[in-house]
Amino acid sequence: MFSILKLIVDVAAGLLGGVLLLRFWMQAIRVRPPSSVAQFTFQLSDWLVRPLRRIVPGMGGYDWASLIGAFVIVILATSVLFLVGATTEIVLLAALHRFLEWILFGFMALLIIEAIFSWVNPHAPLAPFVRALNEPLLNPIRKVVPLVGNLDLSLLVALILLQICQILLGMLFGR
Repeated sequence: MFSILKLIVDVAAGLLGGVLLLRFWMQAIRVRPPSSVAQFTFQLSDWLVRPLRRIVPGMGGYDWASLIGAFVIVILATSVLFLVGATTEIVLLAALHRFLEWILFGFMALLIIEAIFSWVNPHAPLAPFVRALNEPLLNPIRKVVPLVGNLDLSLLVALILLQICQILLGMLFGR
């Protein structure tokens, strides 16, 4: 039964946490989302972000309420470990590890979505939005990694670097 409960909590928390992280990233890099994405993102997350903004206002051009909201969601989702006897310290460390993993997985997903768009339909309505979300990651890599026969390898390099970060994160948290 614990596995089923954990799966349900993980799916719900992953969706909401991903939306909150997307909301933070869109504002951090000042990308205006298409109306369908904006409507989905804001409708799904406003119930948490608006009250948090009263406590944690945006500063420095960052939507801290969205980021903190994502961390609150990951803590709540990780709290199911209390059911199997985990201590508060273990739950908080697991939540921090999971939060950082969500960020890495989010960037990986955006890169993979951009790769799929470039192969299948580079003129898809969401393609420019996804491309804009990835630019802050890919631009520094593009300065170092040249085009190889008109093939941009920066996406591949970024995915490899994110996987290295994921491995290092696992080593840091002992997993």
